[in-house]
Amino acid sequence: MNLLRSSVFGRALAVVLLVLAAAARAQLSVEITGAGASRLPIAITDFGGERIVAQALVSVVRADLERSGLFRLIETGTAPLVDAQAPSYSEWKERGADALCGGTIQSSGDGRFETRFSLHDVARQTSLGGLAFTHGSGQIRLTAHRIADYIYERLIGEPGIFSTRIAYVVKNAGRYELQIADADGGNAQTALASREPIMSPAWSPDGSKLAYVSFEAKKPVIYVHDLASGRRHVAANFKGSNSAPAWSPDGRRLAIVLTKDGNSQIYAVNVDGSGLTRLSQSAGIDTEPRYSPDGQWIYFTSDRGGSPQIYRMPANGGEATRLTFEGNYNVSPRPSPDGKSLAYIARNAGRFQLTLMDLASRQTQILTDSAKDESPTFSPNGRMILYASEVGGRGVLAAVSNDGRVRQRLSVAAADVREPAWGPFNK
Repeated sequence: MNLLRSSVFGRALAVVLLVLAAAARAQLSVEITGAGASRLPIAITDFGGERIVAQALVSVVRADLERSGLFRLIETGTAPLVDAQAPSYSEWKERGADALCGGTIQSSGDGRFETRFSLHDVARQTSLGGLAFTHGSGQIRLTAHRIADYIYERLIGEPGIFSTRIAYVVKNAGRYELQIADADGGNAQTALASREPIMSPAWSPDGSKLAYVSFEAKKPVIYVHDLASGRRHVAANFKGSNSAPAWSPDGRRLAIVLTKDGNSQIYAVNVDGSGLTRLSQSAGIDTEPRYSPDGQWIYFTSDRGGSPQIYRMPANGGEATRLTFEGNYNVSPRPSPDGKSLAYIARNAGRFQLTLMDLASRQTQILTDSAKDESPTFSPNGRMILYASEVGGRGVLAAVSNDGRVRQRLSVAAADVREPAWGPFNK
């Protein structure tokens, strides 16, 4: 290795060590409190090549799969590296693995790395494929998430969500921060900091923007924030309150809630703030709109019948149909990505709990045993639901699978965390 290459590689390793240190201080810590009934046993061996980089990457892959609740990691110990062409299937079968993944990471000499991995079905003694990624030292976590996504999709049969992002609001010492992090809570970045409240972040369908409500003008105003450039613009600043933005599936319009004509009612507006149209017409309070995935409907909360319940109306406005009838308090409707179910918050014996409704049968299932749930948001594959709750008087985030079996808790030490929003699949 010549001196120039040694210097470049040394700088790359220094960045890797900083990434590892940052991961250890990840703003959101994850605690797994439940797992699926049956978990697939998988071995993720150490990767060959650059040891420090490989350790950082493999640790993220393993953590992703374990956190899903669908995999049981087989201890690899000092097992030899996986030969992508001819792995020792009999050895891994004896260890109890049904699937096996291994790979290598090599430096390209310019501060970048090439990561290759292969996935194998141990029971059938066959290859399930693999990929190669070229990436910088600052993309170790993203590369690891993508490897975990590949493994998840090949073995579970649906897209993985490890490389997606979440947004949430942290309140600490009178300061509000709108943060964006990897789906596992790592790599947190602050998009907006303010002494005034920030509420209701909502991802654009392509994941490039966030709409949210900020009180920095001493009243609730809706902004649209471009994440790549950091630039933003006002989408709604009408008389009174401007709140609860929700993107249309094509990314061109926002459903919003305004009080400019009296009670809270639902309107639609172009993303640039033009073309305001009123959608709901009631004497009550209509709020919390959400488009259906096909763009045909808007789900919302209304007290037009005397108590807060969930309704559905055509996306361009019109007659609304009531969907919830059990109990006298059902709010915050969130349709699943496939449009087949609806997550919402129901009050049961004084406890506010995340509930899931099958829209075809109208059957419901309470997914949590907590008491102060709010703000549900589906993962883009519909498998998990992230929501805010409260533990010991402090706001935390939690996630539960759509069958209620897999549970996680995400928290920030000595801070309130609320208002979660799960971003779309990476384009």
